Amino acid sequence: MNSPNILWICTDQQRWDTIGALGNPHVQTPCLDQLCAEGVAFRHAYCQSPICTPSRSSFLTGFYPSTVHGCRNDNDNWSEGAELIPKTLRDQAGYDCGLVGKLHLAGAYQRVLSGTREGGDRVFARERRPRDDGYRVFHWSHSPYDDWGDQHAYRVWLADKGVSLAALQAAPDPIPAACHQTTFCADKAIAFMREPHAGPWLMSVNPFDPHTPFDPPRDYRARFDAASLPAPVFHDHDVQAQAALATLDFQTAVQRPDPVLAREQRAAYYAMIALIDANVGRMLQVLEETGQRENTVVIFMSDHGEMLGDHGLWRKGCRFYEGLVRVPLILSWPGRFHANAVSHALVELVDLVPTLRELAGLSLPAHMPGRSLVSLLTGETDLHAHRAYVRAEFYGSWQSRPNAGRRGSYGTMIRTRQHKLVNYHGHQLGELFDLQQDPHEFHNLWHDADYADVRWRLMQMSFDALACAVDPGTRQRFPY
Repeated sequence: MNSPNILWICTDQQRWDTIGALGNPHVQTPCLDQLCAEGVAFRHAYCQSPICTPSRSSFLTGFYPSTVHGCRNDNDNWSEGAELIPKTLRDQAGYDCGLVGKLHLAGAYQRVLSGTREGGDRVFARERRPRDDGYRVFHWSHSPYDDWGDQHAYRVWLADKGVSLAALQAAPDPIPAACHQTTFCADKAIAFMREPHAGPWLMSVNPFDPHTPFDPPRDYRARFDAASLPAPVFHDHDVQAQAALATLDFQTAVQRPDPVLAREQRAAYYAMIALIDANVGRMLQVLEETGQRENTVVIFMSDHGEMLGDHGLWRKGCRFYEGLVRVPLILSWPGRFHANAVSHALVELVDLVPTLRELAGLSLPAHMPGRSLVSLLTGETDLHAHRAYVRAEFYGSWQSRPNAGRRGSYGTMIRTRQHKLVNYHGHQLGELFDLQQDPHEFHNLWHDADYADVRWRLMQMSFDALACAVDPGTRQRFPY
């Protein structure tokens, strides 16, 4: 089997329940719906951290964030804790690799370069890249903000069109679709796909949407009637439940959702996803036009979710609710993978690196926790059976980002088909949910005597998983 091309699309902060073909009647995702019809959609895919850098450090290496020392946002540099999959594919399978949009393996906020511009303005640099990430083409754009000067590929793309990013951001209206960062990502990916390639290629497409602030183009927002959208999932005792966790690292303060405002935010969020969908369609169309679709694996996913008002919370942070850790995941390869299939298997994003290694004909390192999905995708094994549990981690610290009254937290989650256990280590705080009886995670059973055995069993499973995720160090070569 020849190694396929790989179009790997990863959005930022997109919930699992935001695709029309998978049960959401309110979103507008015809292109993603078509991708579902051409491939396998995983309904229970979980990221390994509910924030950006740890999640990306995980799915780009096939290891848990704690294993590769990529546990927090805003870190100074990538830990070099493990090789990134683009480098592996380049070095071992001859892939030509490109990236457009986010990388976010290190902090991206306004790194100051030496010297200043004329007039005394500081000059900012993009995040520090790994020593060798494997990308030949690298169109870096962490976000649509004008923070990085000519280090910012999106800003340069706009300038080539005669458009000023600073002027766009100063304008009263949202950025139009033709000038949007999501459109920039698709344009650069399309240019890469149209290039001649001597062998297989991988293109990582990483738009900032649908990350906050929820600011879609005006015409996309007009497609959604906010009043017709559902309100957030919320119960009166959410206020008390979140108050008990309020001092644990960063997450928005709990508040009873304002029905009108919450629906307006949801409409804007869905509009951003509609723009993503349109650009996914553009990329798929180019694969068809260039005759590459039959030999290209398309992956669509997100790094983590968004609370979107559920439980009185917004955005992301130190929580492990389904809306935050459960993400969309679709894989498509016409004629090779199942078509129009929905898998209910428990899968983790660490499973993507082993999947790509197998597709490229590469062996899997013995100590890698990720498990290839190829056998499920091709029908060799049960489409609905993969893992007994999935897990996620959050290792935060307010030493570098002090906030009054907040404490750093070391949180872990383990989730089986029926139960979810969350442990905020060192704080005598935790959550236990029976997801079959309580799918919205309203009733915390942590202190329920009837669930003591379940809690103990999951604690043991979580402890074993933590121990097995340890970094064993360099390879053994000598007898002593």
